[in-house]
Amino acid sequence: MTDIDVLSVFCAADGRYGNTLGVVRDGRRHPDQAGRQALAARLGYSETVFVDDPERGVVDIYTPGLRLPFAGHPLVGAAWLLDLETVNPPAGEVWVRQDGEFTWITARPEWAPPRTLRRYATVAEVDALPAPPPGEGGLYAWAWEDEAAGRVRARAFPRRDDGIAEDEATGAAALLLTAELGRALNIIQGRGSQLITAPGPDGTIEMGGRVRLLTAP
Repeated sequence: MTDIDVLSVFCAADGRYGNTLGVVRDGRRHPDQAGRQALAARLGYSETVFVDDPERGVVDIYTPGLRLPFAGHPLVGAAWLLDLETVNPPAGEVWVRQDGEFTWITARPEWAPPRTLRRYATVAEVDALPAPPPGEGGLYAWAWEDEAAGRVRARAFPRRDDGIAEDEATGAAALLLTAELGRALNIIQGRGSQLITAPGPDGTIEMGGRVRLLTAP
């Protein structure tokens, strides 16, 4: 597809890993929801974001099987690619800041789609889970790697019938876990992706990560 940038969001410090994201810079070329959903399914990334107004950061987010009002890695990726100060998904306005190699967004955890946050006793138990584990509904499996330092090992399983067995880096789930624990976190998810979070004084949570461009139109 010639009008799609492909990014890797929430990369490790060496640029590896991260969650793949498709960014359609000109959403006008795909004006209807059915066409956008079909394109997201064809691409097969965990999410594809359509930019409807690049100046105001108005975006529309799709998994291969459904439209989302909010998702973390599409917003971080689009903000980085378009150098935005705010991003506006259907859930509400999201503030953005750039800090060296990290792109940060500030969002509300209640915007995140619901999922089960399940704590495991050890990192090894999280690593040993099949993809996906038995059961229904979104699962965010996590364990403390170093509780005093706020370091978490996590894996995310959408458990939807859309071909995504495991989500490599899940910003929305990181927001929910940060809200539940009430503290800043350094999360290593999937094969080695990194998400950094910090709760704010007004119930918002700031979340940051690295982004790199994989392919451009």
